[in-house]
Amino acid sequence: MRKLQQFLDHPEFRQGMRDMSSVAPGLAAWGMMTGVAMIKSGMSLVESLAMTLLVYAGSSQLAAIPLIAAGAPVFVIWATGFCVNLRFVVFSAHMRPYLMHLPRRWRLLAGYLTADISYVMFTKRFHQPPQTDPERRAQLAYLMGGCAVNWTSWQTASLLGILLAHSVPMHWGLGFAGILALLGVACSLASSKLRVVSAGVAGAAAVAVFALPFKLNIVVAIAAAVALCLLLEKTPPFRQEAAR
Repeated sequence: MRKLQQFLDHPEFRQGMRDMSSVAPGLAAWGMMTGVAMIKSGMSLVESLAMTLLVYAGSSQLAAIPLIAAGAPVFVIWATGFCVNLRFVVFSAHMRPYLMHLPRRWRLLAGYLTADISYVMFTKRFHQPPQTDPERRAQLAYLMGGCAVNWTSWQTASLLGILLAHSVPMHWGLGFAGILALLGVACSLASSKLRVVSAGVAGAAAVAVFALPFKLNIVVAIAAAVALCLLLEKTPPFRQEAAR
C-alpha cells in the first residue's frame, strides 16, 4: 500500500492525469455510445455490464456487437475481436522493455488498463525504456495516471450509456464523436510512411469489401494491410524506415 501511495504522490502521476484529461471527453462520448449500442443490440443488462468491465476494448466491442445481435458463430466473433485487437500485440512488444521489471500480476494489470490513447501518450513522453529506479518509478507513475483517467472516463460513460440506453436518443451524434476519437488515435499512430500506407490500404480494402457479412470486411482490411506492409518492408524505400 505504501508503494502504491508513492506512485500516487509522484508528480508524473498527476502529469499523466492532466495529459489524458485533454482527450477524456472524446473517450467518454465513445464509451457512452458503446454502452448504448450494447443495450440497443439486444444484450441484457448483465451481459452489457460484464462486457464493458471485462473486455474494455471499444473497437473490439463495437465490432462484436452486431455479430452477436445477428447470431453469428462464436468463432467468427472471436476471430473478429482477435483481428481488431491485433494492434495490442505491437503495443505489448513495444512496451516490454518498459515494464519487464514488474511482477507478472502487475504486467497483466498494465496490459488490461493500457488502451490506445494511454499508449500513445506514454510513448510520446518517454522515448526510451528506463535505466534507473527513479526513471522506472516516474514512467510507471505517468502510465498509471493516464490509465486511471482513461479507464474511469470510459467506464463511467459506458455504464451511463448502458443504464440510460432507452432514454438517450441516437441522433445525439455519440457515434460520430466515437469515430472522431478513433480518428485521433489513428492519426497519432501514423507516424511513418509505412504506417500511413498501411492505414490507407486498410481503409480502401474495408470499403471495397463492405458488403461482406458479419463485418468480415474488417478482417480482410487487416489482412491486406499486413500482407502489403510485409512486402514493402523488403523494398529499399521502406527498409531503412522499418529498421528504426
